[in-house]
Amino acid sequence: MYTPAHFSEADPDEIERLISAHPLAAVVADTPGGLCANHLPLLRSGDKLTGHVALANDMHTEVQDGAPVLAIFQGGDAYVSPNWYPSKSETHRAVPTWNYQVVHIHGHIRWLREAAAKRRIVSLLTSRHEKALNGEGAWKMGDAPADYLEDMTGKIVALEISIERVEAKSKLNQNHPGENRRAVADEFAARGHDELAAAMRRKNGN
Repeated sequence: MYTPAHFSEADPDEIERLISAHPLAAVVADTPGGLCANHLPLLRSGDKLTGHVALANDMHTEVQDGAPVLAIFQGGDAYVSPNWYPSKSETHRAVPTWNYQVVHIHGHIRWLREAAAKRRIVSLLTSRHEKALNGEGAWKMGDAPADYLEDMTGKIVALEISIERVEAKSKLNQNHPGENRRAVADEFAARGHDELAAAMRRKNGN
């Protein structure tokens, strides 16, 4: 990923925030038929990402155990108009751009086909998202009939990706003066891009 030094994201808390807020990753791998990309909700736990694919998804047969993969977590993004920069009225030296945040995780994949492993990973994923959404009323695997749950977990293949390298980028107008960055953050907030506005304000320290 092309990442000028001033856009490189090195804050581990910001990286974790992005992965947690945008768990649907594009997982890219090479296959005999060429590159493939699958969009999968993944959960980071220590040095691993976990998730699953449908048994009908050819990914688990085309991508071998130990194969290198790239998981892309796309954060907020939005167009930036040069009209928003206070400096434009003074110099007119301004062009449009696009602000965004993204995390690339490089690693190697391992397929888990055992029933216990599949149940464990489904439990981790549903617990994370159900509690965030429904709190005390969160759905639990035990709420489903045992035979139905067995049938459904039989239709998936679980996976783990061992994390070997993390690249992250926060392109948030860091190459502009503070007044421009503050103005863009305010415009984003006014237009409903709250996540980007908050990220810019964290970078600006306000």
